Amino acid sequence: TAWIGRGFSCVCVQRRDSDARISFDLTPIQEECLQRLQNRIEVPYDSQNGEHQEALKALWHASFPGTELLGLVSDQWKEMGWQGKDPSTDFRGGGFISLENLLYFAKNYPKSFEELLCKQNGDRALWEYPFAVAGVNITFMLIQMLDLQAAKPRSLIGAVFLNLLIENDRAFDILYCITFKLMDRKWLEMHATYMDFNVCLSSVCILLVTFFVQSPFFSDQIGILSLQTVIKSTRRQLERELLLEDIQQIEDMPSYSFLAR
Repeated sequence: TAWIGRGFSCVCVQRRDSDARISFDLTPIQEECLQRLQNRIEVPYDSQNGEHQEALKALWHASFPGTELLGLVSDQWKEMGWQGKDPSTDFRGGGFISLENLLYFAKNYPKSFEELLCKQNGDRALWEYPFAVAGVNITFMLIQMLDLQAAKPRSLIGAVFLNLLIENDRAFDILYCITFKLMDRKWLEMHATYMDFNVCLSSVCILLVTFFVQSPFFSDQIGILSLQTVIKSTRRQLERELLLEDIQQIEDMPSYSFLAR
C-alpha cells in the first residue's frame, strides 16, 4: 500500500500473469465528486424530455445566433455536423452529458467553439471532420480514458483526474473543451482528411475504444489519415499532460492555453 497524491491510498494486486492492477481507496469527498459525475454520465438523451429539448435548442442558438431554428428535427442540424436531420439519434451512445459538454463549450469558450465549428483556423482539408459527431466521440474517449464508469479509479491517470475534479466540479467539461481544441490542432498538424464520412460511420460503434482498433471513418488503404488516428494522438498528449507534476487544477494543463473565450 502506498499514498499517492492528495488523499489517495494505492493498493497493487499481483495477478497470475504478473500484471499489476492498481486500485485506489477514496475519501468520502472523492466518492461524492465521482458519483456526481457518474450520475451525469448515466443520463441518456431523451428526445421527449423538455429539459433535453431546451438544451438542444440552446446549443443551436449558441452556435448560430440570429438564425431561426425550424425544428428539433430539421436539415439545419447537418450544418453543425450531425449525421442527419435528427441530432437525437447521434446522442444514443453519448447520452445527455455529450450535449452538456458541447453546450458548456459554446457558452464558456465561444471564440474557440466558433473557430472549430466554422473551421476558421489553419489550412483546412477539402473534406473535414463533422463537428458535432466528433464532439460526441470526444466525450466517449474521455469517459473511457479516465475509466469514469468504474466504482473507483483503476489507473493513475483516473486518480489524478479525480483530484482535479475535487478542485473544480466542472473539470470534466473543461477537459472536454481542451480536448476538442487539441484534437483540432492535431488534425491540422497531421494534415488529416476523410472520405465519405456518413457511409463509413454506419460501421462504427460510437465508443472510442472501437476508434482505436478499427478504421471506420476513412480508408487507410489509400493513405488517408483518419479521425480516430488523430483522436488517439490527442489522447496520448492528454495523458502526458495530466501526469505532469505541477498540475494542481485543470487550468494548469499546458493545452488549456489553446482555449479562448
